[in-house]
Amino acid sequence: MKLLFDQNLSPKLVQRLLDLFPGSSHVYLDGLGSANDDEIWEHARQNGFVIVTKDADYNNLSVVQGNPPKVIWLLLGNCRTAQVEAVLRAGAAEIAVFENDPSVGTLALG
Repeated sequence: MKLLFDQNLSPKLVQRLLDLFPGSSHVYLDGLGSANDDEIWEHARQNGFVIVTKDADYNNLSVVQGNPPKVIWLLLGNCRTAQVEAVLRAGAAEIAVFENDPSVGTLALG
């Protein structure tokens, strides 16, 4: 599974989670640093990414537009990159199940 990290998350997560999620990227690395949510959504859909965000707007897009792309919604306040990494690592099995379930568009982790 390829993850696309939103602007509200560190680009460092791409390398830190490479062992679990190869092919992942960050919106900044894909030239989408100033893109709006709809542009990021379309980029993720066209390129097979799952969006990882702290932003509720992507959950709302998922409800309205369906999937793909799928969304991992991190229910975390201000925290360190290591904490985000730990949540994603701890949720790796749940993320794998989520990836293969076409009936679910958003996975909330926190």
